[in-house]
Amino acid sequence: MSDWMVTQSPSAGRRPRALSPLREHLRDTFWFAPTAAMVGVFVVWLGAEALDTTIVDALQQDRDYETLGELLRFAEDAKAVVSAVGSAMMTFIGVVFSISLVAVQMASGQFTPRVVRLFVRSRITKATFAVFLSTFVLTLLVLTSFDTVDDPRAVTTVPLVQSVLTLCMVALSLLLFVLYVNATLRLMRISHVIARIASESFRVVASMPVPVGGQDTAGLGGETAWVPHEGRAGVLRDVHIARLVRVARKHGVVLRLLPRIGDFVVPGMPVLAVHGGPVPPRRALRYAISVGVERTYHQDLGFGLRQLSDIALRALSPAINDPTTAVQALDRVVQFLAALSRRPLDAALHRDRAGAVRLVQPVPGWTELVDLGFTETRGCAIGSPQISRRMLAGLDDLLLLAPPERREPLLRHRELLRQAVDLAAATPPDRDFALRPDRQGIG
Repeated sequence: MSDWMVTQSPSAGRRPRALSPLREHLRDTFWFAPTAAMVGVFVVWLGAEALDTTIVDALQQDRDYETLGELLRFAEDAKAVVSAVGSAMMTFIGVVFSISLVAVQMASGQFTPRVVRLFVRSRITKATFAVFLSTFVLTLLVLTSFDTVDDPRAVTTVPLVQSVLTLCMVALSLLLFVLYVNATLRLMRISHVIARIASESFRVVASMPVPVGGQDTAGLGGETAWVPHEGRAGVLRDVHIARLVRVARKHGVVLRLLPRIGDFVVPGMPVLAVHGGPVPPRRALRYAISVGVERTYHQDLGFGLRQLSDIALRALSPAINDPTTAVQALDRVVQFLAALSRRPLDAALHRDRAGAVRLVQPVPGWTELVDLGFTETRGCAIGSPQISRRMLAGLDDLLLLAPPERREPLLRHRELLRQAVDLAAATPPDRDFALRPDRQGIG
């Protein structure tokens, strides 16, 4: 059992470095990568144009007009190719991403609207869009570099390097297109979507601080002040942990986050409690709290379970009636809870370099996570032996892994499921079949 726990633990091996809130927010946007790529290709084009001009100047100084004439003939042939690439690229972009929007709409309707975020955060999607737009911009820039002079003695530049660069971008676009289609088809398959949700959830667990000297928060002292939320109302997406720890250390206090990540906050609501000293200046805490319109994975420990529950509920609805998808979601729920079964929860303690606690961040407790993972799915499992059998098997596995003080919510869900099946089963054989644990549901 210990070997199984090691292989399933998200904290095993090297602990990944958490992204800053700014980098995490840029990953949630779709404009940054294409914009940066177009700026980058403009800079590269300037370098290629300067290199072409240098080549022409060197050949003219050597009076190698025969080579210049061959380059001019090459440029004429390349101009036709560049023109064709420029006219076709925008049409190619429109067709590809129109299909993508349809795929996103189908996935959000079949699984849950929150899976759209997986498409937005997909690196291959952003890279493909960025390279396509960069190739189009590059073709326009290269077309402006073609000289209308045919005399090798009077020509100023021949876009030789620029044309080769354009052909390389076209080849890269074709390669990314193949990878993009493969990635899009994978994201339309529910098993891969569920696996991505679980992977993002484990990344949140791995980025949580490693407990040092216990998780006791009793020594923080009394509250000396509160810091209210200033700004728009919305979902608490994340907090800038490094900045808050730095401010708390500078002023000799401990900051405690009052709402949990994912809570809805309104202006004037207390968001930080100060322990051990006066409240830090407001300007020091500016931009330390990030509020948005939807939850993110960045620091939200329960968001992955929320999405897995949504997928299972939608799969069990009468309109879809797909219990196998719900079983796949339950597989990941059990995996996630198994990884957290022995980990300290309820609060994440962030320390400064000296090891002193400077920020206390509330996180969901074990009972809350178990309820989030099983309650709603259990309510829809009545009449579906595949779900009840898989849920019982999952609860039994967690009972083997969880320490004694964490078994109560698992036993409670097991008993509630048994009672519900007893009431819904038409005959004793049906009841016995539905209450027989099976990790595959019904094979």
